[in-house]
Amino acid sequence: MAERLPKWKALAIFSSDALSSVGYGPEQIALVLAASGLAAYGYYPYAFLVVLSLLAVVTVSYTQVARANPGGGGSYSVAKKNLGEYPALVAAAALFADYVLTVAVSITAGTQALVSAFPALREQAISIDIFVLFAILTLVNLRGVRESAHAFVFPTYLFVLGMLGLIVTGVYQAITGPGPVFAAESLAKQELDWVMLALVLRAFANGCSSMTGLEAISNGVPMFKPPEHANAIKTTYWMSGLLAIMLTGISFLLLHYHILPMPHVTMLSQIAEQTLGRGWFYYYIQMTTMLILFLAANTAYNGLPPLLSLLAQDGYMPRYLGLRGERLSFSNGILLLSLVAGLLIVAFDGEVEHLISLYAVGVFLSFTIAQSGMVVHWWRQRDRNWRRRALVNGFGAMITGIVVVVIAVSKFFAGAWIVLIFIPVMIFIFKKIKGHYLDMAEQLRLPLEEGQYGGYSAGKHYVIVPVASPTRVVANTMRYAKMIGDEIIALHVATDKEEIQRVEEKWKQWNPDVKLVTVYSPYRLVIQPVIQFVEKLIKRKRPEDFITIVIPEFETRKWWHRLLHNQTGLILRTMLIFSKDVAVTTLPFQLKK
Repeated sequence: MAERLPKWKALAIFSSDALSSVGYGPEQIALVLAASGLAAYGYYPYAFLVVLSLLAVVTVSYTQVARANPGGGGSYSVAKKNLGEYPALVAAAALFADYVLTVAVSITAGTQALVSAFPALREQAISIDIFVLFAILTLVNLRGVRESAHAFVFPTYLFVLGMLGLIVTGVYQAITGPGPVFAAESLAKQELDWVMLALVLRAFANGCSSMTGLEAISNGVPMFKPPEHANAIKTTYWMSGLLAIMLTGISFLLLHYHILPMPHVTMLSQIAEQTLGRGWFYYYIQMTTMLILFLAANTAYNGLPPLLSLLAQDGYMPRYLGLRGERLSFSNGILLLSLVAGLLIVAFDGEVEHLISLYAVGVFLSFTIAQSGMVVHWWRQRDRNWRRRALVNGFGAMITGIVVVVIAVSKFFAGAWIVLIFIPVMIFIFKKIKGHYLDMAEQLRLPLEEGQYGGYSAGKHYVIVPVASPTRVVANTMRYAKMIGDEIIALHVATDKEEIQRVEEKWKQWNPDVKLVTVYSPYRLVIQPVIQFVEKLIKRKRPEDFITIVIPEFETRKWWHRLLHNQTGLILRTMLIFSKDVAVTTLPFQLKK
């Protein structure tokens, strides 16, 4: 039995994704309000307070998910159980986007924390991203280290302690210092017209990235010590409480110092430097921020490969994604996640701001589907408190649904359109894969109840041997063909008439007791005449007959010798296997020199 987690350890293991968003969430609100060139920082509290209220709603909603699903399961499982196929596939596509972006955003944000502390690394930022992605996260997860999850505990608590220390120090200095608590520039705001409202909504949409990872605890309820769901609910409240405190503290300091965007320097780094100077505590903040962000990226490796495995078991993804590797990890899913995340990092030049534009749509769409599924769950169950619980999840679904619309509209041209296209495309792919597996199962099903396959009538075995010219390779192949076939056909494709006479003369001299069939190809084609001959034989054979094409092929002693010869046999084998209902065999002849 796997080790069950106490609440203090589970908090660190499951919360790294959510808590790490402190490293970029408040900054993303400020970036929108500062980039406009308008006096808009005065609207920061409005956008932030809505984010904070939304955090409370989603937290309460997900405690209901933990209560109703003691066996764990994410939005896909909840939707599949309660809403049906298409909502489940929407949730799966949204989660796919969410997990991939979690890796890309967390790694790039972690690297930005490092570069902010050590500017000399600026030019190597993307290289660091790719190194962390493939050389650390991918390899560690492929190796399937059993206790890797426990590596989350120490860095998470170091980060939390550092952030709380920074906030307490900064707030104390703000209150006791000679200057105003809030800089006058941070309180300035223009009149709220339609342009400004759109700006504030976009700032809110960016700030919603602070709520990624809230569902992690509800997905891992079975890992808690008994009573599992009660401990999971308490841990969820602790996580959200810590996140709210840290987000509020960092936002306060951001406005107090009136932090503005600086190239290649995070706002959290500026806050730490203004509060602490460039001493050891500053570097402690930057290094623990980097660590927790990299660990947050790792949480996707615990989420997406199992989801892909579930989809594969249900027939919506290739079946090899459902198989575990030698070390019991979903190695194919891990590689797929790394490759897609790597492409995103390179395509968006390792910029957190650009990746964030894609982020929150998938997150809140999966939130909405999960909450909607829970409403159906409570309605079906109808226990003593079902109305109250359904109301909680219904309210959560309504609010997060509105947020999806706000994010999609306000960030549409900033990149949200990519996710809005990606999700339908993924659903189309899911359905196509499922359709293929259903078609395949229908064609491969053995109808034993009808009795057609109870016995087998004797058939004839035709063996076709393509021949360029009589050689030892062909002679070896003919001996094999006679051992397995009833009727042997030596097929020669001639590209000029002189060649016909020359090959037929050699064949008569050799006299292998096999008829040579010659096909003249005036257009110097070789592959197509063979395929056409096979097609004619397929049309005249009986259903119980079989056809095998045996391709003579010599194997060169050195690999580079292969480059000196054409690949006609390989091309012919590939085309026949993929297009005709025949057996194709290659008989190798090993050259000694």
